[in-house]
Amino acid sequence: MLKGIGASDGIGIGKVMLISEQSLEYTPKEIIDIDAELARYREAVDKFCDNTVEQANAIRQSTGDKEAEILEGHIAIIRDPFMSGEIENLIKANQCAEAAVDQICKMFIDMFSATGDDLTMQRAADVRDIRDGVIGILLGVQEVKISDAPAGTVLVVHELTPSMTAGINKENIVGIITETGSQTSHSAILARALEIPAVLSVANATSLLSSEEIVIVDGGRGNVLVAPDPKKIEDYTAKRIAYLRERRELENYRGKPTENADGTAYELFCNIGTPKDATKAVEADGEGVGLFRTEFLFMDRDRLPTEDEQFDAYKQASLILRGKPLIIRTLDIGGDKEIPYLGLAKEENPFMGFRAIRYCLKNRDMFKSQIKAILRASAFGDIRIMFPLITAVEELRAGKALVEEAKADLKASGIASDENIQVGVMTETAASGVIADLLAKEADFFSIGTNDLTGYTMAADRGNSEVGYLYSPLQPSVLRMIRRIIRCGRAEGIPVGMCGEAAASPMMIPLLLSFGLTEFSVSAPSVLKVRKNIAKWTKAEADAIAEKVMAMTTEAEITAYLETIV
Repeated sequence: MLKGIGASDGIGIGKVMLISEQSLEYTPKEIIDIDAELARYREAVDKFCDNTVEQANAIRQSTGDKEAEILEGHIAIIRDPFMSGEIENLIKANQCAEAAVDQICKMFIDMFSATGDDLTMQRAADVRDIRDGVIGILLGVQEVKISDAPAGTVLVVHELTPSMTAGINKENIVGIITETGSQTSHSAILARALEIPAVLSVANATSLLSSEEIVIVDGGRGNVLVAPDPKKIEDYTAKRIAYLRERRELENYRGKPTENADGTAYELFCNIGTPKDATKAVEADGEGVGLFRTEFLFMDRDRLPTEDEQFDAYKQASLILRGKPLIIRTLDIGGDKEIPYLGLAKEENPFMGFRAIRYCLKNRDMFKSQIKAILRASAFGDIRIMFPLITAVEELRAGKALVEEAKADLKASGIASDENIQVGVMTETAASGVIADLLAKEADFFSIGTNDLTGYTMAADRGNSEVGYLYSPLQPSVLRMIRRIIRCGRAEGIPVGMCGEAAASPMMIPLLLSFGLTEFSVSAPSVLKVRKNIAKWTKAEADAIAEKVMAMTTEAEITAYLETIV
């Protein structure tokens, strides 16, 4: 059995179709006729955009408008004046078009990849797709076509790009296996939209699996069963039927309150990265937004966004939510995120360096501009402010002081804002967990960021396969940290939410209910499933499960037990 990340639920049983990566090698050369090379580049971009429009239309017909927007976003990126201008500047400096596209795209790929934030890192995959598409056109390489795949096909590919996905006939493709990707990657989003089971980040899948080999793709558990015997096929066929029945039943939870089996109410929010994503949260039946990542407003551009530009974005999201809560995380950026116009210095250990609240407090004018924009938008809805990467009480106090300063400025100018706006802390470091009792006395709410909390607590980089076995929220140390944060928050009477991926995990939900979590913030497609999983448990049942788990000593033991009850 091969292990990966379960990115799109369901069971797929079929024969492997290997998709080989095409060579995009080129020999850099100095250009003499710059005008001719600029024309060649622009023609390639035009053709790329024409192809992308066709692919987006195909996806629109097979899945819908929201998924088509992923590909349409590729056009906006390659047409962006900053990106295209930088590419053309390199061509004018005598670089060939292939090298210019490669160099500028790599700059953006590195910038997005360094964030450590899944949603932002997905932009890196988008830029890779764009780079490969444009360079492929410049080199005359034919695009990979998978539209002719026969019925019962399991696609196996290094990276499933949105452009590849446009050619999928969902009647014929029963499963997807990739060597890259995460639960929030566009390949995962599109696989879920197509309702195709997918397991991503299966190491060496393209070399371990053979064409025509029969495999079972378990997209829920992230398992790939190779050459299963007839009994396994029979068992998983029954599981597939049960899964399809359960998925139909999920619609019964649309429009219902989020409650456990005792009738205790919880808040079920969504995580978003752009104002448009607020629409997806509403459509998914989310009860608000627990995390608005504001980094996208600062990326894909050659200058800082103005206060008015930020105000418009926050106001737009708030109006879309129509009074539902909107928690806006202030700029989580710094030494690990190479935004060219910020001129940030390289750091040996950027994830423990000059970033997030540390960077913002040293760049007060920029930070105050963002806070004023949030405060102005707060006049149009229930908006709350959340500071990231808090490791000391002084940082929270300094941030709150700047909020008060910004309020006073706006009041003096006669600009409306929520005078009682809530200011919370994203608890995502071991330090914030240890001093959660102190922070809870001065914060209006907590939101646990389990992705970073797991990494910082375990001293394990989730992107490093050598230490990947340590990166799990079910590690005893991480569970104890989560429980402590929740208990400290509740002791001071403040709500405690969770906006990391663990909030949607069926294995984590009974533990979180027992610990006393009050708000879950998940991806839009996970809303109904999380609501159903919360409804399964009484407090007594959750407490019994938590008592057993917290007495266990290893992640493997905890995982094995929880897999038997969910």
